[in-house]
Amino acid sequence: MSTASNISLFTPLTLPNGRVLKNRIIKSAMSDSLANGQGNPTAAQIRLYERWAEGGLAASIIGEVQGDSRYPEKPGNLVLDDSADMVAFRELARRGSVNSAQLWLQLGHAGALAHRPLSQPKGPSAIDFPDFRSEAMSLAEIKAIPDRFANTARLAAELGFGGVQVHAAHGFLLSQFLSPLFNHRTDAYGGSILARMRLLIETVEAVRAAVPPDFAVAVKLNATDQLDGGLTEEDALRVVAGLEGKGVDLLDVSGGTYFPGAPSSSERATKGPYFLDFARAARALISTPLMVTGGFKHYQEAEAAILSGNVDAVGIARGLVLDPHLPKTWRIGKGDPVFPRFATLPPGGMTAWFTMRMTDLGEDQEGAVDRDIAQAVTDYEERDGQRAEIWKTRFAFR
Repeated sequence: MSTASNISLFTPLTLPNGRVLKNRIIKSAMSDSLANGQGNPTAAQIRLYERWAEGGLAASIIGEVQGDSRYPEKPGNLVLDDSADMVAFRELARRGSVNSAQLWLQLGHAGALAHRPLSQPKGPSAIDFPDFRSEAMSLAEIKAIPDRFANTARLAAELGFGGVQVHAAHGFLLSQFLSPLFNHRTDAYGGSILARMRLLIETVEAVRAAVPPDFAVAVKLNATDQLDGGLTEEDALRVVAGLEGKGVDLLDVSGGTYFPGAPSSSERATKGPYFLDFARAARALISTPLMVTGGFKHYQEAEAAILSGNVDAVGIARGLVLDPHLPKTWRIGKGDPVFPRFATLPPGGMTAWFTMRMTDLGEDQEGAVDRDIAQAVTDYEERDGQRAEIWKTRFAFR
């Protein structure tokens, strides 16, 4: 889409459907764990996205918004279905899109990674590892997925959100179908990459058909699962090509999975942005604007990615948690966010620390930056436990 001339981080981006992003900085999807345990927005969650909008970004994406309460990623997920608190969702859409920002919902379904205390996980194929088990979905259950995603997207449009992102990355359901490591099906949804991408394509088509033309439809796709036997970059590029002409307004490139024991992209020791080489290869296969998420910590890295012409937008998550006004900070040349350093890093510690920091921002506790990482894990797990009990009551979990 873009070329290396006259395009910078603060140049507006016109999406294929005509919607204009005011710059190229997008808050990429994170599981903020700020819903109330009943799947509805809280005051802190609404304020968090309002703060990011006030900070000057083009769009925020709310991670892991479920259309099916049976397969959540965490008990702090939003659930947008016909029984949701539409007043609260409408307020979230309104306040999260001030200052000409856009607010999009990431359409999630955890599949085999569904939070076990709240779910009976199901994915493309049965998994029976010593520490991880999941059932296989029936063909009827698979065929119901596109309409479920489409219904959530339709509700999002009606409530005033600017778009949705179909989540096909990080090892969640649609990503599981793409990966030969987790998809061993022998029907129309397994085998070759053309068959493994079938559910994603059908879901994107259903979502696009369910929403107005000026409503943004994005896709988040793994460049690689970073697992032996998982989705390869070669197959991921086949998926990119398969999305051409399907009405996608932005393709967000990421990688890695959250399966137990798998390396997380967000915990990488390497420096600099991830997946830029993949984006360069994808550019030749699709006319859809490309966004790359992961590893952007410095203004010069983000600007260089845009100036290269290979990337149309940058996805930033943790940098915006550290500085919710990061686009304004960068625009006036006041430097980069300072990332925390910890003497020890307990399992899940970094995720817990940043998640609790989002709570601080939503509660306007700007100065609460010195939380001990072990305490962050404790706070995070205690809150999840409390919300899990609320979830079970609200959604009649059996």
